[in-house]
Amino acid sequence: MPNTYRIGVIGFAHMHINHVLALFAAHPQTELVACADTPPLIPELRAGQYTRAWNLRHALNDLGMPKAYDDYQKMLEQETFDIVICCAENAQHPAVVAACAEKGVHVMIEKPMASSLNDGLRMARAARAAGIELIVNWPITWQPASHTTKELIDAGAIGRVLTVKWRGGHLGPLGAGVSHPRGDQSARQKGRSGPTKEQSMGSETAGEFLQKLNGIERGATWWHQRAAGGGAMLDYCCYGSLVARWLVGEPATAAMGMRANLNSKWGDAEDNAAMIIRFPQAMALCEASWTTLDHGVSPGPIVYGAEGTLVVDKETGDQSPNVRVERGGGRTEYQACEPLPAGRMNIAQEFIHRLQTGDPLHQTLELEFNLEVMAILDAGLRSANSGRLELVDTDAWRLE
Repeated sequence: MPNTYRIGVIGFAHMHINHVLALFAAHPQTELVACADTPPLIPELRAGQYTRAWNLRHALNDLGMPKAYDDYQKMLEQETFDIVICCAENAQHPAVVAACAEKGVHVMIEKPMASSLNDGLRMARAARAAGIELIVNWPITWQPASHTTKELIDAGAIGRVLTVKWRGGHLGPLGAGVSHPRGDQSARQKGRSGPTKEQSMGSETAGEFLQKLNGIERGATWWHQRAAGGGAMLDYCCYGSLVARWLVGEPATAAMGMRANLNSKWGDAEDNAAMIIRFPQAMALCEASWTTLDHGVSPGPIVYGAEGTLVVDKETGDQSPNVRVERGGGRTEYQACEPLPAGRMNIAQEFIHRLQTGDPLHQTLELEFNLEVMAILDAGLRSANSGRLELVDTDAWRLE
């Protein structure tokens, strides 16, 4: 195994690239090499914080990426990589993985795995044929409360899980007041510095830019284009599918989905969606919204068991417990969340640990597990189109 891992980026459509790339940039065993965007279906009409043009510039100016290519295929021909980070629009994940697999390059895909189960299977087969690691990153994996929740459930703290409820929402990926991690400080810790925030953005702040975006400009971003894999259902019901499968602990059997564009008429992708998932002995409800000012309740997950209810409360930013168990009759138990293991606290550390040691990944990152999650999400998407309950037919897509 190399002492230093050469890192590339393909795709700047998803603004999570800002945080993820900063984590890899800060890792002591990485070298940033080059990056390239994927070609958008529709060119963006305006550049500002969290748009793909701004994300790419941020990588070059602030995070230490040395150069960018206009064509990622050309980049793969001319550069050598150990790991490529893919934050392309969802519909382009299969092409990126296939191109990297052909060069024997490991890939990290930002959630969701793909736009459909068929695309996910194409990616998995390409990775397996080439013998590369294909890891799907979930921000929720790196939240201590998620691990505490799973540990409590597995220990029987609320008895058998009967129902999981999960809700994700804000005012949309480029909505007014919405913020996303940039990771500038992580990069600077490794001595990679660039222009200040003001220099990178000019005189306009992120809030000012997002407030000024009009409907036509939003519609030109991939988030609001169904053909590009946009929409709230893929963006947020993917989390619900993951959380439900992980916490229930068994494969799902069927799903019913519904989606609608209620307040974002500039695009053809939905801004609200919901899924009901059926497991052999449990159910789950997933909600997704790009029109949410405030959840009004704990965003969750909320897990109902035969012997209690577990609630993950909103993060408070201090050391207060954020997981509680309700027993009924006013009996409430609070559980503090322990930090994640040193050296495996984020996707960069986990990916490189995996390559160096061969140790198993966290379950939520594993390829086979993510195919199960993708199968659930795919059933919900098909149901939203058909208006019927759709089966999660594992026999049809099992890779063995």
